[in-house]
Amino acid sequence: MGPHPAVAAIRLAVRRVLHDILNGHHASADRPAPGEQSPHERPPSPLVLVACSGGADSMALASALAFEAPKLGIRAGGVTVDHGLQPGSDLRAEEVALRLRELGLDPVESTAVTVGREGGPEAAARDARYAALDAAAERHGAAAVLLGHTRDDQAETVLLGLARGSGTRSLSGMAAVSGGPGAARRYRRPFLELDRQIARKACMVQSLPVWDDPHNTDPAYTRSRLRHEGLPALEKALGKGVVEALARTAQLSRDDADALDAWARQAEASVRDAAGLLECAKLYALPPAVRRRILRQAAIEAGAPAGSLFARHIEEVDRLITGWRGQGAINLPGKVVAQRQGGRLVIRQG
Repeated sequence: MGPHPAVAAIRLAVRRVLHDILNGHHASADRPAPGEQSPHERPPSPLVLVACSGGADSMALASALAFEAPKLGIRAGGVTVDHGLQPGSDLRAEEVALRLRELGLDPVESTAVTVGREGGPEAAARDARYAALDAAAERHGAAAVLLGHTRDDQAETVLLGLARGSGTRSLSGMAAVSGGPGAARRYRRPFLELDRQIARKACMVQSLPVWDDPHNTDPAYTRSRLRHEGLPALEKALGKGVVEALARTAQLSRDDADALDAWARQAEASVRDAAGLLECAKLYALPPAVRRRILRQAAIEAGAPAGSLFARHIEEVDRLITGWRGQGAINLPGKVVAQRQGGRLVIRQG
């Protein structure tokens, strides 16, 4: 008798991702350095870490990784992050680390972070968490870090992007594969096509203890309100299938955004003069979606933090090109200033 369908589903999702990691690891190791011959021995086994909070999604992921990795000759470890936002969070993190070790994961570590305030509590916690995961991956030389985001998380992310009015890239939600510093494919999300209840069911049938973070039900947090009030209201008004439709929208939006990003990268050189300054007339001739991507990238390169640069900022800069009436400089996050000077758009530190 095979495993429960929920367990089989999560294991299959993880197995597919591990095969991709393994293929990429071997391909990278087989590429010889300039002047060197290709090695004949197989490269050492890659290490894959799972980021685990102790919740149902990440515990199901950790369990599946512990089951599938040895069969492929992959080393499997785990990291849990203590955000220090609740009393006893350090003890809870140690409990999660113990559960990961009991699953057979090694290395396992619990790491504490200090959560700042920039961008609001949710964004600050996320930034601190990813910084800790990046550091852990670098420390252990991990080939990848698995994250337990589900299709439900993807739907919430799309709705949050829609509410911010941040454009196609924001609507594309979370990528199945994304990067960290110097590691373009570090983060993998095997569960983006699985709903949250499958992960919870998998934990239940395997008798895996899970911890439900009270922040996930705290109405003070935007995502919590969306999860417990917004999405249920949408499903009541529109019928079942909203989550699946939003997740599908994310993938379609990501395909469109990727194509427009590529177009913008190709077009950028053609709209700069010999001194490297942006020419307003040439920018004006581009489609708005391409032009605004070039403007956003120029602002980031000048020092504007990407996470603080919103659509309204880029729209104001865009009006220096499309609605020029002699207006003054535009102040952007990071003390960056954009202004029009003699037919050129200058974006620099103020």
